[in-house]
Amino acid sequence: MLQKADLDAIDWKILRELQEDGRMTNVELSRRVGISAPPCLRRVRRLEETGIIRGYRALLNAPALGMDVVAFCLIGLKHQSETELKAFADLTRGWPIVRGAWMVSGESDFLLHCVASDLATFQSFVIEALTSTPNVDTVRTALTIRKVKDEGLVEIPA
Repeated sequence: MLQKADLDAIDWKILRELQEDGRMTNVELSRRVGISAPPCLRRVRRLEETGIIRGYRALLNAPALGMDVVAFCLIGLKHQSETELKAFADLTRGWPIVRGAWMVSGESDFLLHCVASDLATFQSFVIEALTSTPNVDTVRTALTIRKVKDEGLVEIPA
């Protein structure tokens, strides 16, 4: 089981700055958080080694790349044994249209974040992949209208 991280104010500043701009140089980061470059780099490496910083990636503009449909799917399984839950989770990793997947509590078992080029592609995925998957009982979809908030994944305390 993961332990809660023991972070000081400088660590939190580093995380805030890197979540906002993961491409800045260590020198710029150290200037922004108010420490010299060598200890800043050591702190960043420690945050990476402990898994607090999981990685770095570019945030792409999906519509500019022709990926205009964003939708969420709530999936209910017929059976929720650990084996069946794991099997469905494994399937999600093989579906490129699924960009994020969570096992959830409540009326559904999984929440899928899907991105597709067009409505027909998304509909085909729902009909040909999701509803035809063994053990899938219900599929509810929600097409998005527009994104109204886009923050980093973790709120960083002030």
